[in-house]
Amino acid sequence: MTSKATLGGGCFWCLEAVYQEMKGVTGIVSGYMGGHVDDPTYQEVCGGGSGHVEVVEVSFDPSITSFREVLAVFFTIHDPTTRDRQGNDEGPQYRSAIFFADEQQKMEAAEVMRDLEMAGIYEGRIVTELRPAERFWPAEDYHQNYYRTHPMQPYCLFVVGPKVKKFRERFS
Repeated sequence: MTSKATLGGGCFWCLEAVYQEMKGVTGIVSGYMGGHVDDPTYQEVCGGGSGHVEVVEVSFDPSITSFREVLAVFFTIHDPTTRDRQGNDEGPQYRSAIFFADEQQKMEAAEVMRDLEMAGIYEGRIVTELRPAERFWPAEDYHQNYYRTHPMQPYCLFVVGPKVKKFRERFS
């Protein structure tokens, strides 16, 4: 049995690269969710007017890794306290969002966010949106497996690479 988590935490290249290394993850597709334009293009999403979030749809085997473990990685590799921004990436397409598949995911995500708030892990307040999953639109083919295909691209070197390194240090 496979479960899915749909997460937005900045550029989907970063999330994809990290989850590709996570034990129990069986597949990742970069794409878009949460907007009002059918079959959006990268240019429409990056323009900020489509309402979509850059997301990854993470398929995982719950007998190997749990939804909470997927979320632990999510909250480690991006900043859930900045609205519409991750580092230099700015705009509504980069907002922090969890698109829950069912009531169980909604409950678990809300508990994880509450626990993080209570623990005072972050300087700011968590602004991650918790929303029901909507239609998922896969991103263009050239966005899939991006970090592995373009590791020397400057964005990959300076933004994606450090997130992968942080994941490896914390979750190896």
